[in-house]
Amino acid sequence: MLKNERWEDFTDTLKISLAGWQRKVWTALPAEIQSFNEDQQTCTAIISVMMQRVFPDGSTQWLNVPLLRDVPVQFPSGGGFTLTFPVKAGDECLIVFSSRCIDAWWQSGKTQNTQPEFRMHDLSDGFAILGFRSLPRMLSNVSTTSTQLRSDDGSTYVDVAENVITVNAATVNVVAATSATVTSPSIILKNTGAALLNLLNSLFATWAAGHVHNIVGGGVTDPPTTAPAGDTQTSVVQAE
Repeated sequence: MLKNERWEDFTDTLKISLAGWQRKVWTALPAEIQSFNEDQQTCTAIISVMMQRVFPDGSTQWLNVPLLRDVPVQFPSGGGFTLTFPVKAGDECLIVFSSRCIDAWWQSGKTQNTQPEFRMHDLSDGFAILGFRSLPRMLSNVSTTSTQLRSDDGSTYVDVAENVITVNAATVNVVAATSATVTSPSIILKNTGAALLNLLNSLFATWAAGHVHNIVGGGVTDPPTTAPAGDTQTSVVQAE
C-alpha cells in the first residue's frame, strides 16, 4: 500500500505526483563511450548510473538506461579553429540533455522553425562532453602552475607556463609548407647539440679552407689561403 493510501494528505499526494514527474526529466548524467562515428562526430554511449524500477507489489529492480545512439560529441572550437582528440570506447563523458528536440537543428543547423517532436528533456537529445573522470581514472601529476596538452600518462606534453613553453616527446616533427622562422637571441642545443655546433663552426671552416673550383678548360683553383676568421663562426647556437 502506498503512503497516500493510508491517509488523506494533499501535500503527500502532491509530493508523490511531482516525484513521478521528475523521474521523466533527464538533465545530465555520466556515461561511457561504446563507439565513435568519426564522420559524423557522434557516439554511442551507455549511462553509468542504473535506474530503479518499482513494481506494483513494492518490489524493485535495477535496470540500465537504454543505450544512447547518435549523440553529438563536443570538440572545443571557435573562430575557424578546433581542438580535436581521439574518442575511444571506454572514455568517460557527461551527457547533457537538451530541453527540446534537437533533430531539426542537427540535420540542418542554424535556427529551425519546426520541431519534428515536442519531447522535452528526452534521452534522445543528448550531447557528449568528454573529459570528466571517475576516481579510478583520475590523471596523475596534473600541473598546478601551467597549462598542458598531454597524454594521460604524462609522458608526452606541451607545457605553457609564464614566459616558458616546453615540448616533451619521443619525436617532434615540424612541417612547414612555406617556411619556419625562429626568432631568438640564441639557440641552445642539448645532448647532440655539440655535434651540430661543431658542424656549423669547425667542420665548416675546415671544408671552406680546402674548397676549390673547376677552371674552364681544365684544372682547379687553389684553396683559399686564409681560413675563415673566428668572428665569422656562429655564437647564436650554443651547446650544453
